[in-house]
Amino acid sequence: MYMHKSMSSTTLVLCCSLVLVFVYGVSGTDHIVGANRGWNPGINYTLWSNNQTFYVGDLISFRYQKNQYNVFEVNQTGYDNCTTEGAVGNWSKGKDFILLNETKRYYFICGNGQCFNGMKVSVLVHPLPSPSSPGSASNHSSHKSVAPLTVESQLRSIMLSSALVWFGWNWI
Repeated sequence: MYMHKSMSSTTLVLCCSLVLVFVYGVSGTDHIVGANRGWNPGINYTLWSNNQTFYVGDLISFRYQKNQYNVFEVNQTGYDNCTTEGAVGNWSKGKDFILLNETKRYYFICGNGQCFNGMKVSVLVHPLPSPSSPGSASNHSSHKSVAPLTVESQLRSIMLSSALVWFGWNWI
């Protein structure tokens, strides 16, 4: 009987873990700046961004040579003048994921002088369409996709699952 109870607990834990992976592993669209050309000089990022639809919860990711370029989030003045003064964020890992969590216009530039060679992009983030309006919900689904689970979210889910199996539900 103890074995049966243990097996049903393990099954329940695994099912709940799968639900957690699904709930926490799903996010907005990941927009890779410049698509397969990445974050490099001489690319028309205005054209790229005009062909994208950004919603709150989406990610914008920059892929570039780590020691050659960087990314700064600036205001419109910084964008227009290619200056990083008053920047609200900066990244330099070469594979940077930035959450677009507000409805607003975001401005990004390369802060090492390459902004003058076109390494700047501005994106307008829209609110999520209301689920009550049928036209916008279907319209939104054509622009959204399920982002793949990140290694971090998979590891977090595995660790949580293991802890639940090892210690049981009583420790929560």
